[in-house]
Amino acid sequence: MEERRNSGPADPLAAARRAGRRAERVAGGAEELRQVLADRVRGGLAEPGGVDWEQVAARMVDAQAPGLAARARELAALPVEQRLAGHALLHLLATAYQRVGELPAPLAATVRGRVGFTVDTAALLAGPTVRDRWLVLGSRRRAEGPVTTRQTWLRGAKTGRPALLVDYDRPGQAPAPALPTGHLLEAELAFHPSAWPLRAVLGACHGGAEPAGAAPPGRPLAAAPAAYGEAVAADPWTESWPVLLAGAVPLPDPRGWRLTDDRHVLPVRPPAGGEAGLWRLAAVSGGRPVTVFGEYGHLGFEPVTVWDERGEPIAVPA
Repeated sequence: MEERRNSGPADPLAAARRAGRRAERVAGGAEELRQVLADRVRGGLAEPGGVDWEQVAARMVDAQAPGLAARARELAALPVEQRLAGHALLHLLATAYQRVGELPAPLAATVRGRVGFTVDTAALLAGPTVRDRWLVLGSRRRAEGPVTTRQTWLRGAKTGRPALLVDYDRPGQAPAPALPTGHLLEAELAFHPSAWPLRAVLGACHGGAEPAGAAPPGRPLAAAPAAYGEAVAADPWTESWPVLLAGAVPLPDPRGWRLTDDRHVLPVRPPAGGEAGLWRLAAVSGGRPVTVFGEYGHLGFEPVTVWDERGEPIAVPA
């Protein structure tokens, strides 16, 4: 859900009318999508063809529901064994939007965000903020056409709360300053409304970023599926959740990489760029337990940052 910059005062009545018209268009698009998904399931998901998902996505864009459009495009690339789950989650999202007025406010905000409604940054920063010393756990850049998305994960030193900052680098615009991994920054964050808040906006900073000087304390491997399970229970469309793990040993295996400790094993999925990043992780470990940060989801753990024996953070290439 991309935050929208405040462009100045506007006529509240005109804004309300525009919002109402958009809500009607999105509801119509959601109902059309529900019918497409139901017809597809009745026709058999294993059958090739049947739905032009690019055309469906274009219809969702016309309905001003870019979140539904993106998820429709993703269905086309899913392997057969994941199609039923993908269809079910998208059908659930479309159905939830049609009943968004009946949902608890945090879940309604989640649904609206997943569908593609934006949030005004100034309005977020004017609301409650969370001040803490935020540790920068890592960052990733992903190219999406002409726009590059930069994700930066933080953890509050006092609250222990995770946060995700998302910046968009567009042609002709100066990119937002990057926060260095392994540094602490005293700052205020405003979290997007959600049933399980993670996405945040950086507000006032109180001083500059300073090196943490050591590897942060992590949790055992068993905490990863537990944290992901809590997130999914609150927001069923959660694909992964940030976790900081300690005592993890990466194990290369032709059948699939793993992280292990004395009692547990986690499957590891290679970053988008392939296994090169995993070999970097293995090289830093050298067979020793390490502290590693990444995202854990139904496809496994994707590493982002690993700390070496001197306590220095090292990025795991994407």
